[in-house]
Amino acid sequence: MNAVFAILSVQALIGAFDNFWHHELEAKLPQRVSARYELVLHAAREGIYAVLFLGLAWVRWEGVWAWILAGLLAIEIVITLADFIEEDLTRRLPTLERILHTILAVSYGCFVAALAPFMVAWAAAPSGLPFVGHGWVSLLFTLYAAGVFAWSVRNWIAVMRLYRVARATLPSVAVVPAHGPAVLVTGATGFIGTALVRSLLADGKRVIVFTRDARRAAAGFGPRVLAVERLDALAAETPVAAIVNLAGASILGRRWSARRKAALLSSRIDTTRQIRGLVERLDHKPAVLVNASAVGFYGVRNGGEELDETAPPQLGVFQSDLCAAWEAEAKAVRSLGLRVVRLRFGGVIGGSGGLYPPLAVASRLGLGAVLGSGRQPMPWVHLDDAVAAIRCAIDKPALDGAVNVAAVPLVSQAEFAGAVARANGATARLRIPAWLIQAVAGEAATILLDGQAATPRRLLAAGFRFKHETLGGALADLSSAGTEANKHKPVGVPSALAS
Repeated sequence: MNAVFAILSVQALIGAFDNFWHHELEAKLPQRVSARYELVLHAAREGIYAVLFLGLAWVRWEGVWAWILAGLLAIEIVITLADFIEEDLTRRLPTLERILHTILAVSYGCFVAALAPFMVAWAAAPSGLPFVGHGWVSLLFTLYAAGVFAWSVRNWIAVMRLYRVARATLPSVAVVPAHGPAVLVTGATGFIGTALVRSLLADGKRVIVFTRDARRAAAGFGPRVLAVERLDALAAETPVAAIVNLAGASILGRRWSARRKAALLSSRIDTTRQIRGLVERLDHKPAVLVNASAVGFYGVRNGGEELDETAPPQLGVFQSDLCAAWEAEAKAVRSLGLRVVRLRFGGVIGGSGGLYPPLAVASRLGLGAVLGSGRQPMPWVHLDDAVAAIRCAIDKPALDGAVNVAAVPLVSQAEFAGAVARANGATARLRIPAWLIQAVAGEAATILLDGQAATPRRLLAAGFRFKHETLGGALADLSSAGTEANKHKPVGVPSALAS
């Protein structure tokens, strides 16, 4: 049995890495409605492996039990084949994940071949499950069994939640407008984009999404959405009424090395240039381009000065330069006859992404914190209002140019942290000194330590009214019964905006 245990250990370790790295960190399967079928297969397979690990560690499968074991091995093969098909239908696997799947398939074949002689001998014996120990190997495989069983239960819980989300948010009947102009959305599978697309679909709009993974988008949004991976795949006669550009790599989470800065810039500029190329060749031009930006456009402004849309950028401050370059690229589309609205978002809070979830978890763990002095302005906006502002920019011809999207009244970071903590039954007791944040995050610390007192003057002048006018009310909405998470679960990896 030593060869059996050795091969099965390799299978367990590679499978655990694949689960953690690809399914959790990269694809974020438990957060995606489109992954619910795949998670069913994963949970079932993990349950089978829990039985195999524990059973082979402590007993011999004799007589009829040998045939039951053979049945479990066969079911695992069927589940794996079904999983391969589901993955091809719903997402694009990275190269490393495909390599690991191939290795796992070969390893599984070796495991079955090594186990087969024992199973033949067991099948000839009287039926039973006689105890047999293998020393420390049995203990190790018991740990394997406990881990994989816990993962199976966790995935089943995720599956039940995602099915509830699907029933609440995905259309049961596909009603696709046969004609009429569409709204083209880039960054549609991100935090804001997912909520926007679902809002448009709820109003019967025709939607086209530009995405790196059309299969994932199609699986998440359903048949009412046309998903394309290249804008040049759209014919010149495609009717497009409006374009919403939300695409851009997340500005949070990593230090701003030169390479990272270049990636942040190119992820925004390249897509915007592709949009211009599309508009140039469309037979009928869209009426408007709504381009995302952020209040980071105003740079580092910790004073009490309120910043409306006429305030200039701060040259030499990276977040300001990034937003200014992105907006400049968007403004170039105006020469093609489009109205261009540049929405400068504050930090968007929602149950499934943005600022709120990690802060809420930290608060519940007693880790709510004031950052630096805590006096820096903290511009914020609820996801519902962020989506409504985009819809307003599409629908109101009078809205043009730069538009701040941040709630009033303004709050400081300390007030924001305290409100988040209270909404989660806690207190923001900690204070993290600025020098420590700067040591860890480098230049990116300006996101946390410096703010902009941005006011939505143009948005309010256009008649827009915030649904969530106070921070307390917005946080109460997010923390009550998890409704926000169910309404706006992203289809894919969030696409954060510079802030």
